[in-house]
Amino acid sequence: MSNPESPSTAANAEQAHLEALGYSGADFHRSMSLWSNIALGFTYLSPLVGVYSLFAYSLHLGGPPVIWWIVIVGCGQFLVALIFGEVVSQYPVAGGIYPWTRRLWGRRYAWMVSWIYIWAVLVTVTAVAEFGGGFVASLLGIAHTREVSLITAIGLLLLALAFNFSGTHMLARVARIGLAAELLGVIALGLYLLIFKRANSFSVFFDSMGAGGNDAYFLTFLGAALAGLFMFYGFEACGDVAEEVDDPTRRIPRAMILTILIGGLSALMSFAGYILAAPNLGQIVAGDDDDPISHILTSSLGHLGSKLFLCVAITAFISCVLSLQAAGSRLIYAFARDRMLPGSDWLSKMSERHAVPANALLVACVIPIIICFYVYLYPEQLPRVTGFAVLAIYIAFQAVVLAALRQRLRGWKPAGDWNLGRWGMLVNVAALCYGVVAMVLLIKPGSDGTFLDRWVVAIGLLIVVGTGVLYMVIARPYRNSDEVGEGDAIEVADLLRRMRADKAQQR
Repeated sequence: MSNPESPSTAANAEQAHLEALGYSGADFHRSMSLWSNIALGFTYLSPLVGVYSLFAYSLHLGGPPVIWWIVIVGCGQFLVALIFGEVVSQYPVAGGIYPWTRRLWGRRYAWMVSWIYIWAVLVTVTAVAEFGGGFVASLLGIAHTREVSLITAIGLLLLALAFNFSGTHMLARVARIGLAAELLGVIALGLYLLIFKRANSFSVFFDSMGAGGNDAYFLTFLGAALAGLFMFYGFEACGDVAEEVDDPTRRIPRAMILTILIGGLSALMSFAGYILAAPNLGQIVAGDDDDPISHILTSSLGHLGSKLFLCVAITAFISCVLSLQAAGSRLIYAFARDRMLPGSDWLSKMSERHAVPANALLVACVIPIIICFYVYLYPEQLPRVTGFAVLAIYIAFQAVVLAALRQRLRGWKPAGDWNLGRWGMLVNVAALCYGVVAMVLLIKPGSDGTFLDRWVVAIGLLIVVGTGVLYMVIARPYRNSDEVGEGDAIEVADLLRRMRADKAQQR
């Protein structure tokens, strides 16, 4: 959909839209283009990081057929992205999940959902930073010890903080570099491995190679769902920076959709390339190769080529951590701007020089560093920590989808510049059904280990939800922001249509 308006007219329309929602729109600089917004979402979703982080774990868990989880999850999350596109087009404000759930349902609902989502993002930042340790160790030719993982993770978090403090221009620039690294590392290398270095038949994608032992493979396959579920969130980051994007009501929905499509194809190509090029695929599935990606790279590219590619991979990890940290800080800022958190005045402070939420960025760095020390003490918990992050993300996502469906049933017809029209209800129901199944798979306990090992994801969720409910009941933070609307999707849609009609008449 083209926009025939002049830049000044478009800027005035964006300002009027924000003011109609109860925000001044003066806190951020609108310096992020469509390409930069796609880059931010793509580097947050980061197929390269997703594939590299869980390649060995997922193959050992479910064998080569786990690649089909990329297709399944990609299709499901595409439906979610369509719903998010409608919502952000009507509510193009910073913070994403929080303002969306507030305006679609209410303050209490939004507070609880956002509390869960904040922790999900903070834990995800930690997981990605931790997974980067193995690649730094391989590049430097040193053993991948717990100490190396801790130092690397903290280093990635501090480096991302420095970039984020430099402002939106720097965030966009590094995100574009990260996108280039992702495309080079995923598509270019994936094609090279598929065409020139294939060591296995395509039939392996239908061969479990003994994964799961004597158990029915269908159950084994369900247990390996994390292989796909970890790869397909991050597109919502495109909406977290809505007040920093030009023409957000049109560009952000497009950016979300393109992030899913390009990210899904990239992840599929990369995962397939590594499986088909693995000279020791049986050992990887058996769990006898602790660093399969490096070994595949060395056998396919040689020593120098593998080192160069590890530099590309580490660049992608830096960009992913940067995007996650930026998205988390915007959510914390949006939450604090409405005085919904302890220390809201401090958390909502903006850097006058760089127009970024400086104190929220500090929190988005310090808390993951603390979690890194937990992973250092209990390194075997990293996959479960990752599982908690993914589950909490899916809960937040489906809270938006559920709230949107509730408003539709009450008569809401999205009034943003981008919407699904008559297909909205069908897509909304399908997205919710997909999300419920995904959450069941994520919370399903493991089959081995102690009680804590099997239920740590559910226990972590109960702790986060319990502390959130306790604070909400005692402090009642949801009562602190009467000036901003809640549950007003239908009313805002009507207002936007009237504004659009008045503007048309003035022409």
